[in-house]
Parts: sequence; structure tokens; C-alpha cells
Amino acid sequence: MEILLFGITRDITGKQKLTVPADANISSVSQLKTWLGQQYPAMQQLSSLAVAVDSEYASDEIALHADSEIALIPPVSGG
Repeated sequence: MEILLFGITRDITGKQKLTVPADANISSVSQLKTWLGQQYPAMQQLSSLAVAVDSEYASDEIALHADSEIALIPPVSGG
């Protein structure tokens, strides 16, 4: 499972995309957020972190599959 990263999530990980190992047994957005927080504790400090699955915003209970296109959408600021 690969995750596309944008904005501050790239800064936190130092990568443009992450690969979640198969043995992480992640099957939902909620489990993905928990895994990310364990791997990158700075992600827990973000005021919000949206997840898109197959180009649509996904709630925590949405199921993830190995071929899902996943993107992390960090908080946006501006004026």
C-alpha cells in the first residue's frame, strides 16, 4: 500500500510517498492514522489530517485495500 504525501507530511517524513508494509495489517483509514502516528509522532501534532482514498475524502471507517490510491491532505493555511 502506497501513500502519496503533500505539504507538511512530506516535511515530517522526508519522503514524497510512503509504502506501508503488508505485515502492518492496515485495513481502514483509522488504522492508517494510528500507524502513521506511531511511525511519525509529529503527525499527531497536526491540527487536522485528511485522507483521500481513490481521489475522494475518506472518513475513518472507510476500508483500505492494497490497490487503493491513498493521499494525505495536511491542513492548509493562507490568507
